[in-house]
Amino acid sequence: MTDMKAHPAGPPAAAAAPDDDGLIASAHRALAIEERALGALSARVGAAFAAACRLCLGCHGRVVVTGMGKSGHIAGKIAATLASTGTPAFFLHPAEAGHGDLGMITRNDVVLALSNSGETPEVVALLPALKRLGVPLIVMTGKSDSTLARAANVALDVAVAEEACPLNLAPTASTTASLAMGDALAVAVLEARGFTAQDFARSHPGGSLGRQLLLHVDDLMRTGAALPRVLPGAPLSAGLLEMSAKGLGMTVVVDESERILGVFTDGDLRRVLEARADLHGTTMGAVMTANPKTIGPRELAAEAVHLMELHRITALPVADAAGRLVGALNVHDLFRARVM
Repeated sequence: MTDMKAHPAGPPAAAAAPDDDGLIASAHRALAIEERALGALSARVGAAFAAACRLCLGCHGRVVVTGMGKSGHIAGKIAATLASTGTPAFFLHPAEAGHGDLGMITRNDVVLALSNSGETPEVVALLPALKRLGVPLIVMTGKSDSTLARAANVALDVAVAEEACPLNLAPTASTTASLAMGDALAVAVLEARGFTAQDFARSHPGGSLGRQLLLHVDDLMRTGAALPRVLPGAPLSAGLLEMSAKGLGMTVVVDESERILGVFTDGDLRRVLEARADLHGTTMGAVMTANPKTIGPRELAAEAVHLMELHRITALPVADAAGRLVGALNVHDLFRARVM
């Protein structure tokens, strides 16, 4: 007898493996959609954007950035960018706000809420508390007639025509637009504050970025007896001995007052050897490179890196305001300090 019971359907057949051209075409399509979204966003930056900047600049507390799901991830990044560029900020999870974290918001704060729909329940639920506190609200949304947009002091339009997701469902172009608008807000505010590289360094003391912005030449330079120096009348042989003994790849030629007259480098050495110069009869003043590149002791070490790369040199004398030799450093000193 035939078994008439229905059998469960098996797993769906696997789609054919895409070829490289198909994968690359998908990437190009996604990037083109996001590029168009950003292009459209730029045209919408106007009076509302300036008003949002002024709320951030006038904030005496913190900018509290909030959002759910993918918007929450973008909100966290915007909060981090604001905090690192001179605007105290933090991320508040809207679902946790109703369970005690709402106490993080004070009357001196500004709230920046992200919601593509403008109807995210967890964010909308914050509105009564924000109204009681009298806290200014900036909203980034794709729906200018939404609940959040109507409640906001300032609503920033981050709508996109389509998502990069082929189903037009997964937040892709919309989150990119929100992220870009957040970056634009942070950059405009930091420029308005007159935020400097030194200010940036104070909030980024760790890692290579902090070292580049905090280390100065006088933190790394060699001084005193470690400095290779000779007088211009010294014989070439004395200059070679000094350069070899100090291991800097050069020796500095100075006058009696320690003013820098020139340098003699490994490159200069190759040239004099090719010319068969008399080691004892030739003076350092005759073979030095006059008016060399120098750097001040309070310049950033990163500027020394820039000068060396720009002029294709491997060592720099350090001069005070009067042009006197006070130190020297080379690429190895910068590598050891992990500035390069």
